[in-house]
Amino acid sequence: MIKVENVSKDYELDDGTKVTALKDVSFEVKEGEILGIMGKSGSGKTTLLRALRGVEHIDEGSITVGEVTVTPDSSQFYYNNLKKETAIHLQRSFGIWPDTVRENVLRKLYAREYFDEGDANLELADSEFGQEADELLELVSLTHKKDHYASVLSGGEKQRLIMARQLAKQPKALLLDEPATMACPKTKQEILDAVKKINKELNITVIVVSHLPEIQKYLADRVILLEDGEIADEGSAEKICDEFMEGMDDIVDIKNIPTDEDVIQVNDIYKRFYLLTGGEVLQIEDVNFTVQKENILSIIGPSGAGKTVLLRMLGGLEDPDKGEVLYDVDGQWADIDIPGMGRMKIRSKLGFMHQEFALNHYATVLNQLATRLGYKNQDVVKDAQERARKIGLSEELLDSFYLLTDLPEVEARDRLRQVGLDADILDDLFPKFPETATKEAVADIFESLDLDMDILHRKSYELSGGQKVRVMLALILISRPKFLLLDEPFGDLDPVTLRDVTNALKTISKDYGITIVMISHNTEFIKELSNRAVFMDDGKIIDDSEDIDEIVDNFIDFCHADYLKGD
Repeated sequence: MIKVENVSKDYELDDGTKVTALKDVSFEVKEGEILGIMGKSGSGKTTLLRALRGVEHIDEGSITVGEVTVTPDSSQFYYNNLKKETAIHLQRSFGIWPDTVRENVLRKLYAREYFDEGDANLELADSEFGQEADELLELVSLTHKKDHYASVLSGGEKQRLIMARQLAKQPKALLLDEPATMACPKTKQEILDAVKKINKELNITVIVVSHLPEIQKYLADRVILLEDGEIADEGSAEKICDEFMEGMDDIVDIKNIPTDEDVIQVNDIYKRFYLLTGGEVLQIEDVNFTVQKENILSIIGPSGAGKTVLLRMLGGLEDPDKGEVLYDVDGQWADIDIPGMGRMKIRSKLGFMHQEFALNHYATVLNQLATRLGYKNQDVVKDAQERARKIGLSEELLDSFYLLTDLPEVEARDRLRQVGLDADILDDLFPKFPETATKEAVADIFESLDLDMDILHRKSYELSGGQKVRVMLALILISRPKFLLLDEPFGDLDPVTLRDVTNALKTISKDYGITIVMISHNTEFIKELSNRAVFMDDGKIIDDSEDIDEIVDNFIDFCHADYLKGD
């Protein structure tokens, strides 16, 4: 059904360096089989999947899917035909319309017949394809959400909607690139069960790229192990997963013990969200807790529990309707929701790494590090205050600009654009750090994160997925923050690389006395790094414990996550 013969693919970086992504890769997949592909970040998994999809032209070899074969000499016509034979779901991809769930599927069904989903006649689509749309939504267990707008779905629900849209194309093969990367165990179980159901009921051949052993063991009939672009081994999921995990470092022998000193207070937080249709969707209420200095606190719970909203309130990126979030900075308590110099002092010591983080695509790593140090160096508040005074900018407005430095770049630019300002104003108020000083500041961080200093001069698009995650973490850590907020940023990392990052975080937080509050759905990562967890559901804290193993195991049971139990 699928045949890959001697496929190779190289990339050339801007400096002329050649990087081999795939080298002489050959394998076959039977019709109706689920094939797993494993490997460390940068091993070539995504490149291989993109080549199977037909969006990546190969340098050597051939790829056959069904009746379509492509080679290096094939014209774009044949690569386009390969796209028709396959459907792909890329990691961190949410390409959906701001319509209802059912209308999203109808658009894709309409495009299958009339080639344009953007200009779809939804009434015609409903009359011709309504029953098929309902069947696809039933297949991915979204019937109960069919009239909800796609924009208000949870991450896992969006993932399943994307699958339904892809299945509308009637592909011969479904290609999944970390389809459940960012999902909680409950949602991940639903996604995995949807894949099994699709494979069984439609007999669709599935290739699933995932670096998570528990996913491969739950789904795959057979697994291929990639190392540096080559097939290192293939066999049963048990065999390949065990082989893959052999290279994992031991857990670093460091105990991160918090002090008795409170440095964050969350008091009586209340926040309510509404949908334009459907009424109330989330209400966060009666949230109270403190975080001690050098604590590593995890916020756990199913998708839609309110975790990210709570973390954004801790970061001052969302305002509570009632209540307050206080930080102890230099011996004085300040409210992160009250504009002014107090909040700026909090932000100068605060790092926030978002789930949907994004590096500046065309900027070098060094340039981005220098910009970050300009935002977060020790003297930033005093120096920015002086610049603002010279141009007649009030402290409250300066503080509003400083808030943008903790947002993802796209969101920050959008907010500035809405008020008619260019993003360059941030560079004027918070100038970049000198190159030599930036290199000195990041050297030990790069060493801890196992990053080569040579990548300082690479641009973001020249980095592998795993390198991007670690570079983003280096951007946050370079200023030695006292408070670090992490919103599930490590879902793209394989377990071997994640262990390296976990060990580095434990070491760095211990050395620099960093207090961490994080969201993660990776239960092993939580157990290794945290010394306390709060369990949220439906906007409320239902458990708060320093017994990490017990609270995480309770969470797994709560989610009915069979894939984590090996059942």
